[in-house]
Amino acid sequence: MDYSVRDVTHSVTEEALLRGPDDLLFDFDRGFQVFHELVGGCRALHDIGPAVTVFGSARFREDHRYNKLAKAVGRRLAEGGYAVITGGGPGIMEAANRGAKEAGGLSIGCTITLPHEQGANLHLDRRVHFDYSLARKVVLVKYSCAFVVMPGGYGTLDEIFEVANLMAAGKIDRFPVVAMGSDYWTPMLTFIEDIMLREGTIDDRFAHVFHTDSPEQALAHIDRHPRCPRPSPLNFAGSRAMATA
Repeated sequence: MDYSVRDVTHSVTEEALLRGPDDLLFDFDRGFQVFHELVGGCRALHDIGPAVTVFGSARFREDHRYNKLAKAVGRRLAEGGYAVITGGGPGIMEAANRGAKEAGGLSIGCTITLPHEQGANLHLDRRVHFDYSLARKVVLVKYSCAFVVMPGGYGTLDEIFEVANLMAAGKIDRFPVVAMGSDYWTPMLTFIEDIMLREGTIDDRFAHVFHTDSPEQALAHIDRHPRCPRPSPLNFAGSRAMATA
């Protein structure tokens, strides 16, 4: 089911919002569009139950080892009773959505218009489209009880550090965050723990990220966290029917 909140060809875009000072009426209209996207996202996802967002690059091919890992973790999360949310695009996002859907779970994509990426992948039960990344981030945080961060670029870093900053600032509860792809993330995790923590730029409570290459360990870590009580078995057939009605 496509819950796109407005036509992607609409002339009022995020680029126009961010380009600098403008007529107040134009900015008011853009602010209204952001609000409209937030409401649309809330209406689309309010009934999905416990959900985990998987972040990662759109650029890996289907046969890449990280895509295979993302598909496995999407499947394992679905088997554990969680809906799986991604950015809805290709690469790791598509792999995680495909793993979830093939396991009978609820597969969700929060897509956004980007000039260098393809459209939504074909493994979504629900798609919510955004033009404004700030609205998209709010919805992703609001409806996720945990995050799995797979290898990715600036977009992936932006999304996961946004979550980390909100937790460190006390704006949201502490979420379980799992980094998967040890060879990719080890240098950054070392920097966080050995440099940032040593220099006192971050609190010790937020310096250590659980990392694993095992989908089973990732699910177990999420299940143990009080933010994500283990969900009851879901009627995936019913959820799929509701999502595609």
